[in-house]
Amino acid sequence: MSLEKDIMTAMKAAMKAKDQTALAALRAVKSEILLAKTSGDGGDLSDEEEVKLVQKLVKQRKDSARIFSEQNRADLSEPELAQAAVLEQFLPEQLSEEEIAKVVSNIIAQTGASGMKDMGKVMGMANQQLAGKADGRTISTIVKNQLT
Repeated sequence: MSLEKDIMTAMKAAMKAKDQTALAALRAVKSEILLAKTSGDGGDLSDEEEVKLVQKLVKQRKDSARIFSEQNRADLSEPELAQAAVLEQFLPEQLSEEEIAKVVSNIIAQTGASGMKDMGKVMGMANQQLAGKADGRTISTIVKNQLT
């Protein structure tokens, strides 16, 4: 629930500052939170669910920006990246690649993983331990590098 209050406060500030990019990003988060609340059992979202929701929206914005960049559409890519930056301020501090690599190395040592056949097991544990702290694509790349 605290994320929802933070979003509303940030929306008010964006309205006063007439920051349309931030306002669009914050409205998207508010909309997703309301949809999630009304679609399930109707209860409040846990902090973990709220973080996953914001991560999903950031990922969508970054993927869109990457596609627009590939098509040489900087006019569409830049607003997407700006919205992603606004949303990232509501996520927990992200770990560096070195810190992620250390966690992945520990998981590989614990599980005795020896090759790509064990990637699913390692990814499952890594995603649990690094939930909210690292992007899934980054985790996947590091796991692949360490298992090959």
